[in-house]
Amino acid sequence: MRKHLAIIITAAAMLSSCQTAEDGLTTNSAPTTVTGPAASAIAGDMASRLAEQIGPAGTTTIKMEKDASDFATALEAALKGWGYTVITDGKDGKDVKPVELAYSIDGVDGQVLARLSTPSIALGRAYTATAAGAVPASPLSIMQRN
Repeated sequence: MRKHLAIIITAAAMLSSCQTAEDGLTTNSAPTTVTGPAASAIAGDMASRLAEQIGPAGTTTIKMEKDASDFATALEAALKGWGYTVITDGKDGKDVKPVELAYSIDGVDGQVLARLSTPSIALGRAYTATAAGAVPASPLSIMQRN
């Protein structure tokens, strides 16, 4: 009897740990284009939050991919407005080790999710885009890497 009970418990434990792909999380995220005042508002807010995390502008150079999107242009301008040197041509300059910055804008459930990432930190925030700009729709998410 004990042997049968052990087999039943083992089988139940094995079956209860199985999952299918349909039970997993799904995302409703799609790349989106943010233009004009919304791009400027989001870029300005995210640049200020990044500046709080990565240190003084006078000693930090930021390297971004060359991109002609409104958001990339606004982000570069916002970072320069905070006093950072921004490199977009792939050249690092003399004796400069730039902080590499990756960014993304995605549409999620009618909102815009903006993310900035460096080797040491990642920031994310959701925004509601309006005709006049954009307003934060979530708290700032900060992930520090060591």
